[in-house]
Amino acid sequence: MTRTTPDPPDLIVSDVDGTLIDDRNIVRPLTVRSVVAASQRGVPLVLATGRPPRWIHEITSQLPASSFAVCANGAIVYDIAADRVLHSATLEPDVLRKIAALAHEHLPGAGLAAERVGRSAHDSATAPFVATSGYQHAWLNPDHLEVGDDEILDQSAVKLLVRHTGMTSDAMMTTLSAAMVAAGMDELAAITYSTNNGLIEVARPGVNKASGLSTLAEMVGLGTERVIAFGDMPNDIEMLRWARHGVAVLNAHDATKAAADEVGAYDNNHDAVGQVLERWFD
Repeated sequence: MTRTTPDPPDLIVSDVDGTLIDDRNIVRPLTVRSVVAASQRGVPLVLATGRPPRWIHEITSQLPASSFAVCANGAIVYDIAADRVLHSATLEPDVLRKIAALAHEHLPGAGLAAERVGRSAHDSATAPFVATSGYQHAWLNPDHLEVGDDEILDQSAVKLLVRHTGMTSDAMMTTLSAAMVAAGMDELAAITYSTNNGLIEVARPGVNKASGLSTLAEMVGLGTERVIAFGDMPNDIEMLRWARHGVAVLNAHDATKAAADEVGAYDNNHDAVGQVLERWFD
């Protein structure tokens, strides 16, 4: 499905991994040019990502046209220029314990981790990512702090991460979601995933990239009448539906493509975002 938007966007929103950057974590040249050209015409880019704020500089160092980011799948609204967390939505310890107990019961062998939030990207007063000894990272994470099982759950967190190397993320989400429904706990939290290699991410109910973008727009006065949004994974679905025009890149998950207004002709390794934006910004 491919459609073109009739008017230029007033706001560009993009997922990062698998969408804006290529598989080497590089923003491709056409995408850089298009985003910079849009910025020069008063159309900003907002990053909407599962990444925490401390992993945003890697992107903005290549693409300085972005001032704000929605991080942790919508749980954090981050002012990049000021290095300040403007808003966060957290799961409290009692909920974390209930979800963790279900995960241990229905996903035996899974490891747990928690993403926490401070006042900035590098708030030394807050350990940002804590994990149990059984947690195996789905990607390189140099700031991992190993703690005991109980310590994972004793502070509020923007995300509880559940990792099982022997399952797909889709199968994990299906299993844990069913267990939550059976236990009458399905309204306590929301589950999504940004990679299908055995990692699911649990957040407060109603928290997703769309909710984070709405919060950001209200806080800083962004125009949202003609938003174009780009994504590739199920954690992008609400965002693509929220935007006036949602674009799933060519390498996107089938569910994400089904939710989009347009499926792009290019993947993230071939300027997927830039190839669309050059319709208006070159």
